[in-house]
Amino acid sequence: MHKLVPVTVLNTGKKIKVEPGTSLESIAKKVKGKNLHLGAIVNNRVKDLSYEVFKPKIVRFIDYSQAEGQRMYMRSLVFILSSAVNSVLPGTRVRVEFSVSKGYYCEIEQLDRELTIDDVFAIGDVMREIVKKDIPFVREDISTDDAINHFTKERLDEKVKVFRTAGSLFTPIYCMDDTVDFFYGELVPSTGFVKIFDLVKYYDGMLLRVPSPENSEEMTGIILQDKMHDVFLENKEWLKILGIPGIGSLNEAVDDESIIELIKIAEALHEKKVAQLADKISTNKNISLVLISGPSSSGKTTFAKRLAIQLKVLGMKPVNISLDNYFVNREDTPLDDNGEYDFETIDALDIETFNDNLIKLMNGKEVPLPKFSFESGERYYDGERLMIDDNCVILVEGIHALNPKLTHQLDQDKLFKIYVSALTSLSMDGHNRISTTDNRLIRRIVRDAKYRAYSALDTIKRWPSVRRGEEKYIFPYQEEADIMFNSSLFYEIGVLRSFVEPLLRRVPENVPEYADAYRLLQFLSYIREIDTNNIPSTSILREFLGGSNFAYD
Repeated sequence: MHKLVPVTVLNTGKKIKVEPGTSLESIAKKVKGKNLHLGAIVNNRVKDLSYEVFKPKIVRFIDYSQAEGQRMYMRSLVFILSSAVNSVLPGTRVRVEFSVSKGYYCEIEQLDRELTIDDVFAIGDVMREIVKKDIPFVREDISTDDAINHFTKERLDEKVKVFRTAGSLFTPIYCMDDTVDFFYGELVPSTGFVKIFDLVKYYDGMLLRVPSPENSEEMTGIILQDKMHDVFLENKEWLKILGIPGIGSLNEAVDDESIIELIKIAEALHEKKVAQLADKISTNKNISLVLISGPSSSGKTTFAKRLAIQLKVLGMKPVNISLDNYFVNREDTPLDDNGEYDFETIDALDIETFNDNLIKLMNGKEVPLPKFSFESGERYYDGERLMIDDNCVILVEGIHALNPKLTHQLDQDKLFKIYVSALTSLSMDGHNRISTTDNRLIRRIVRDAKYRAYSALDTIKRWPSVRRGEEKYIFPYQEEADIMFNSSLFYEIGVLRSFVEPLLRRVPENVPEYADAYRLLQFLSYIREIDTNNIPSTSILREFLGGSNFAYD
């Protein structure tokens, strides 16, 4: 007689015993939750609900309120979208490009005419029919050779390149009736789990809208992000010119060593973009203050230093003012909902003194510059004074730089606002986009380990708090920018892999953060490593890797 398998369900805090081979879906039916269970984290690894239990496990069921639940929902929705596009527009295929306007921008490839609103309505209707049928998503591990043969027949060249260069014996696929697709992550149990979505015409393609993270029953409202959309499209076109639409093509470039030349081109493009920004600033004689903002690990600091050099080339004299020196004294710092000091809010800055100093500087007056001691939590002055002339431009970098509240007393005609972020357009294939957030997290893990002695566990643990701050204090103001600078480099994941993998492997399996570490390791396994020897010392990547010509405080 076989023994029952003990399973600890963290959602309820109870330990149960089940028959060997019991699926997570069967166990999930016994666990009540506020939202529908989409998958589970088993021994701190994400699994879909078809996973069968044969050994003792610790299980935490996940729903849409969690990031991994949202990823599972989105992958499943893309599968449904792809099937619907094939049905409505035979011979075409959908490509999920990037996240923008609180949705996902998608384009139809191989369509020999313009996409119409009627097309989009028809695709959406078919998607809803597929959802209504509640078709199971069935996972299967097949030999990579069989996967290559199947997707070659389907003429899905990017997927084929990924499989050929990944070096795996087996490849996971998902089936929905007769439709087969590949995703580098888990899906929900069936199409009936993906009820809330919308599809609308957006520019030359479609915007796939998803539920709000705060409420899975409500749609996220559209927030127009025209500038960000344009930057993503520009990068996408640039990757097409380089012949690197996806990870498989990048891996091939590493294998045939053409990557060396491509790195030089990518770095030259960055330098050209920075130089063009400097030209734009220098030709507008009204501009006295350049404000630079962006989320964590976007490369703001290196960008600001490169911009300063290009401004000097044009005969200008850039001076830097740090927002960190305008913190209010510790006892005046606002408190967050937990009663802790909230250093992320703009109200932690002395906005009045900042505006007073800037007004005087722009009027040709000399001002004493404040300093802030993070040890004592107090402002002080050490005698440093500043006065600028007509050839000077002030550079201010910080997370609140684009918030209108920061500069509300200043002459807006004298301001030039720049938003910097690593907006990743490279994808694994048309259905598996690479998250800009994951790209920045990988950058931050590498940087934190090198410069702050933080482990990957420390960084991953802090990341949700960082993201909440960005959503609250940075992202709402990104469209305030006059210009957006995309600091991403299409090859950077290959370079960062050799640095970040050892750090991720040190995350212990018995902590919740292991789930993210494991997920990132799985993703990185598809990517060829790229040697750092060809990365110039002025590259934005050097801010994270080390070896930069620039000094960082």
